Amino acid sequence: MKIFNKRQKTITGKIDDDAASTQWKNWKWQLKHSVKDIKTFEKLLDVALPEKEEKKLKDTITKFPMSVTPYYLSLIDRENYKEDPVYLQAVPSPSELVIGKYDMADPLAEDKDSPVPHLTHRYPDRVLFNISNTCSMYCRHCTRKRKVGDVESIPNKKEILKGVKYIKKHPEIRDVLLSGGDPLMLSNNYLDWVLSEVSAIPHVEMIRIGSRMPVVLPYRITEDLIELLKKYQPLYLNTHFNHPREITASSKKALKMLADAGIILGNQSVLLAGVNDCPRIIKSLSHKLLQNRVRPYYLYQCDLTEGLAHFRTPVSKGIEIIESMIGHTSGLAVPTYVIDAPGGGGKIPIMPNYIISWSTNKVILRNYEGIITSYKEPDSYEGFFCDRDCENCHLQLKLEGKEELSSVGIVKILESQDEGISLVPEDTERMTKRD
Repeated sequence: MKIFNKRQKTITGKIDDDAASTQWKNWKWQLKHSVKDIKTFEKLLDVALPEKEEKKLKDTITKFPMSVTPYYLSLIDRENYKEDPVYLQAVPSPSELVIGKYDMADPLAEDKDSPVPHLTHRYPDRVLFNISNTCSMYCRHCTRKRKVGDVESIPNKKEILKGVKYIKKHPEIRDVLLSGGDPLMLSNNYLDWVLSEVSAIPHVEMIRIGSRMPVVLPYRITEDLIELLKKYQPLYLNTHFNHPREITASSKKALKMLADAGIILGNQSVLLAGVNDCPRIIKSLSHKLLQNRVRPYYLYQCDLTEGLAHFRTPVSKGIEIIESMIGHTSGLAVPTYVIDAPGGGGKIPIMPNYIISWSTNKVILRNYEGIITSYKEPDSYEGFFCDRDCENCHLQLKLEGKEELSSVGIVKILESQDEGISLVPEDTERMTKRD
């Protein structure tokens, strides 16, 4: 097995003089030699930071730890590293210590929506299950920076079983997302145990895994891991490429192994200032992902997590990117741009405006070229009264298994039999006056 490139061979030698070239592709060797301090970073990339800058970076690490796999480090362009998208995601910045007025430790309120430790139940039919709080790399833009490096927050087997028990008690849960940390940091045996426990629950229809391993440590995708994952179909894996530069020969091989095993792949990018806030970059990334059988799934607006202000772009930048893609490339290549609402409101899709106006029987639209057109509504549409008696409905429902979920939010207002006409926050001044 040959070393991947000259840069990686050089880094391997600097880490360990006696290391064989084959060790580079050993994922456990990569983890063992993760770069966790600035001096090692300078040594491996053969760069020298100014003393003042080095001290600022060390101060940052005391609050937000650093950990970068040698593989991911090798992707940095050392000739222009300060503007390199890999460097910006991997190496601490003093800007992380600037905590803004609206920054929060847990902006998505995952802990508040956690009925049992390490499990978040926010949406009606699915849960987020954090089964590992360790990662192969500490991404500088991580929304869970509050937990990075916190060994006390690593779930044990007893806590995992509490989560499994909760899922068993809630038959409305059909979709379980295993996240962390990174679930693929677990040993094969332990991961196999978790997957077997969750997949054995009758009402769980699908399992998803969120992992950045194909990006930062593709050598974790081994034949043994593939054989393990193949047992639990349907299995989805969402990974996290943010820039085309991250798609290397090694990452392509990892994605191919996963796709060939029948695992459905998606990608969740985060819009990051100075990294990928450019229509050309996101479009190129989407095209490269599709070439490797990965569906661009989400483009996230950067969260209001503490220390991420320097990464945030205006929402208008995200809309500009989506505008530049719709109509200009395949629909499959266009991710859904979302803001994960602060306070636990969940993912809110954000789109350019394509409806210009509408009336009783006509909708006025514009397309990506700026052409304005109209869509004629039906002259007669008689909606039928729905009393939610699905068993006697004349439509071809024939639903098997799960019962209809009770509706919430906007859908509840839309249902014709519901008496409510508004959703009103409890603490508005007007309602207070009524009381």
